[in-house]
Amino acid sequence: MKKLKGFFRYDNAGLLFILPAFIYMMAFVGYPIISNIFLSFQDVSVKNLVKGEKHFIGLDNYITIFNDGVFTKALGNTLLFTVACLIFQFLIGFLLALLFCKKFSFAKPIRGLTMIPWMMPMTVTALMFKFMFSTDVGIINYILRTAGLIQQNIEWLTTPGTAMIAVIIANVWIGIPFNTILLSTGLSTIPQELYESASVDGANAFQRFAKITLPLLRPTIESVLVLGFIYTFKVYDIVYVMTEGGPVNSTHLLSTYSYKLSFDLFQYSKGSAVANILFLILFLVGILYLKITMEGEND
Repeated sequence: MKKLKGFFRYDNAGLLFILPAFIYMMAFVGYPIISNIFLSFQDVSVKNLVKGEKHFIGLDNYITIFNDGVFTKALGNTLLFTVACLIFQFLIGFLLALLFCKKFSFAKPIRGLTMIPWMMPMTVTALMFKFMFSTDVGIINYILRTAGLIQQNIEWLTTPGTAMIAVIIANVWIGIPFNTILLSTGLSTIPQELYESASVDGANAFQRFAKITLPLLRPTIESVLVLGFIYTFKVYDIVYVMTEGGPVNSTHLLSTYSYKLSFDLFQYSKGSAVANILFLILFLVGILYLKITMEGEND
């Protein structure tokens, strides 16, 4: 007991303050992850769940899902969805960040309004876009018809090619404020004296952007892209509400396919295997983010 008191007396006293949070994380985050890993190595379905029979089958679940065409499609959809969302929400967010760094009237109120999509519940946003992309009463088809771009309504959410476009647009709308606010913060840390000196030396706007803004904003850009990848790669609710992974599995992501296996088809072990693959990818990206953050602090 005395040794324990001595351990927490000096520099290690801070561990007592993080101990409640550590216990909470282990109970509500750590235990489900570990339990899910064990579940993926067992044969658990609706047939044997009630009986309590959990036979260890090793890597059979992983071999089965890797030979499953729906899984490979879901993995490809997840990568496509993530990359497309990252590109558009980063570019639009960057442009808005550059705009809001300029001093003009109502800049701060407008920047505050752009945060509304980020603050709205994901399900509400998904329902709103589902209504906007509906075939008969959706405002998207109405605008396209009014502009003369289409003659007949497009079945956005019931056609494999356009359903993915619809969910990407919805997620880009949600992700723009996140990119804007972080990039705006990064831009505000760049000293204005550098731009003034470059202007005196004859540098034009493009040269100032390429030689000053981008190099000094590089750590922020890297963090925004990595965090955006993590948030986007695990998206579930917006896709499930808008399309439920359809039509014909064209919008299934790893998250929605894991849910379908577990709670629609009641193949709990296979659903856990898909979730673990999703977790492993995000875990590796998380390590990359920590490495980038520590390198930035060292610099």
